[in-house]
Amino acid sequence: MKILVVDDSKAMRMIVLRTLRQAGYGDHETKEAADGKLGLDIVHEWAPDVIISDWNMPNMNGLEFLQALKAEGYPGLFGFVTTEGSPKMRETAMDAGAGFLVTKPFTAQSFKDELGSVLD
Repeated sequence: MKILVVDDSKAMRMIVLRTLRQAGYGDHETKEAADGKLGLDIVHEWAPDVIISDWNMPNMNGLEFLQALKAEGYPGLFGFVTTEGSPKMRETAMDAGAGFLVTKPFTAQSFKDELGSVLD
């Protein structure tokens, strides 16, 4: 399975990848992007099965990224890892087509709870 991690913070991308390994998903192929525009380029060339994206990023934020993917018919699972997890934000994410929303700070168990049925 191919997983794309999109976040403008290199440190946060590394933390997400490390947490995925701790959750038992280290055998999956991964790539990274620093914003939604770069993420879109990677989706077009690599076709990931799962995208884990930050919400707040420059150039193209996570919601715009998700909306662009859905407009193109992207069939994979898209979810957010973000500091904001209010009911309104969760509703906005799900209405846009997100499959999950994990709030920071997160744990390996958070990823297992949200991604287990997809990645196991």
